[in-house]
Amino acid sequence: MFKKILIAVVVIFVVIQFIPVDRSNPPVTGDLNPPEKISTILQASCYDCHSNETKWPWYSYVVPVSFLVTGDVTKGRKHLNFSEWDKYDEKKRAKILEEIIEEVEEGNMPLTKYLLLHPEADLDQAKIAQLKEWAISGEDEVKSLRYQKKGEKD
Repeated sequence: MFKKILIAVVVIFVVIQFIPVDRSNPPVTGDLNPPEKISTILQASCYDCHSNETKWPWYSYVVPVSFLVTGDVTKGRKHLNFSEWDKYDEKKRAKILEEIIEEVEEGNMPLTKYLLLHPEADLDQAKIAQLKEWAISGEDEVKSLRYQKKGEKD
């Protein structure tokens, strides 16, 4: 009986490997252009889930893990996609920059489950401080652009 159950489980496992999972990387339409040190941090800690430049590791091709990975990437891109930065208006960009500060300071990002397999993505206090400084300066830049546009219309 145990042997039949084991064979059935193995067969099911093999069959479900053929369920298609979307691991596409759509084109980058408008990446943000941060300083190089910030770009390095974002690419190491954020881009796999929050850009169209996801590096799909081997385990993202193995069901059921592939469902978890693609689900996280889909959800991450929906919330924030650095590769589509050009599609966000100034208000949304300012809000995203505020959220980046909040999420990294509270330790919510990167996700703990991501860090288990990607320890290099961990954000130490120095990286968090750099991101915060960059995001705050970006908020100021977005706000100044908003004021310039308002002034131009008047």
